[in-house]
Amino acid sequence: MTKLRYASLGLLAATALYTGIWAYFSPESWHANFPGFGLSWLPQLGPYNQHLAKDAGAMFLAMAALTIITLRYVRDNRAAQTAGAMWLVFNVLHLIYHMQHLHMYETRDQILNVVSLSSLVVLSIPLLVTSLPGRRDDTR
Repeated sequence: MTKLRYASLGLLAATALYTGIWAYFSPESWHANFPGFGLSWLPQLGPYNQHLAKDAGAMFLAMAALTIITLRYVRDNRAAQTAGAMWLVFNVLHLIYHMQHLHMYETRDQILNVVSLSSLVVLSIPLLVTSLPGRRDDTR
């Protein structure tokens, strides 16, 4: 279970740092070019707003901070479940919003939105699960 938690936390932290640093320190570029890699998903959702972009960046950086701290205490069920609950609430609500607005995108971007955002929901779930009674932790 610990290895799965490390993997989930690491990927969630990397996602939060990537998004947070970009959105906070270069909000106009983030709005115009997110998620990167030649794709652009934000302009379809509304005009650029520096305050909103920087707030999103700050929120992702705060989520990254909690996630990185949780990596240090990965065996602590309470710490992992706290981070997992935060990520699951955010990722489910984020996915729901984007599922309701898929019509704004071409087919490729619709598929990539669903796959990437659903993957983040899936990554959140192992953080909520405690080790099963009578089972040894996989890293001890």
